[in-house]
Amino acid sequence: MDDALNIARAVSPPVYEYEFSICTLVTRKDEYCEMLESFLNKGFDKNTCEYLYIDNSTGSTFDAYTGLNHFLQHAKGKYIILCHQDILVHDQDRTYLADRIAEIESRDKDWAILANAGGINFKWIATNLTQGNGNRIKEKRLPLQTKTIDENFVIVKSSANLALSHDLSGFHMYGPDLCLMADILGFKSYVIDFNITHKSDGNPDASFDRARKAFMKKYDHALRGRFMATTITRYYISGNWFTAMVYNFMPVKFFVRQYYKLFLHKKRYVLKEKQ
Repeated sequence: MDDALNIARAVSPPVYEYEFSICTLVTRKDEYCEMLESFLNKGFDKNTCEYLYIDNSTGSTFDAYTGLNHFLQHAKGKYIILCHQDILVHDQDRTYLADRIAEIESRDKDWAILANAGGINFKWIATNLTQGNGNRIKEKRLPLQTKTIDENFVIVKSSANLALSHDLSGFHMYGPDLCLMADILGFKSYVIDFNITHKSDGNPDASFDRARKAFMKKYDHALRGRFMATTITRYYISGNWFTAMVYNFMPVKFFVRQYYKLFLHKKRYVLKEKQ
């Protein structure tokens, strides 16, 4: 037995090389350098923080979904900051941010995402940042649990092992996508008190409208009710409790099985050869 164990490696809890990984898609290097300086000046030193970027300055090497997934996979920090190049850290510093993270950690260890703005519910939006024109927007009640987050400044807990959708693309709606992924995995998202300057107020252009429609289409399908079968049981899942109750009656499941038997044969699911 000892000889067999010699070829295996026991897995231990992760040890992170950095406290923060600060990750950015870059289209304007001068603006990115200004952002870097603001982080360094506020205590995010190069010994305990790593700075990662994707160079999109000469073309779109990666969109937000693929690029940020690379960051999430390769960052070595305990906390991964996904941020825009047009932000500046100003009156609050690294120590202040660490205190805000510790505050959340002490009250809810199931958090995965922190941000400075987001949609709390269908009515309320929470925003805590300084606009490019100097206008400071201060949410009084923080931290707040949120359904979505704005993408300008996002902190992801590395141990949550989050990823963005493979079947979405572009540069919009990836904040809500990340929040939904976290929610499905059993984590929560919060808007916290860490005020930075975000020079841009957003650009909801035609590409945003396309991304919004693609996002809705994807999740209409992903979150659909469905019949499922394991090797030992069959059941129906749905976000609608009444539908789930009706469809899980044994007679209903029997007739659904007959439908699959007659119209959806197993050969329908065989992987096809490429033409």
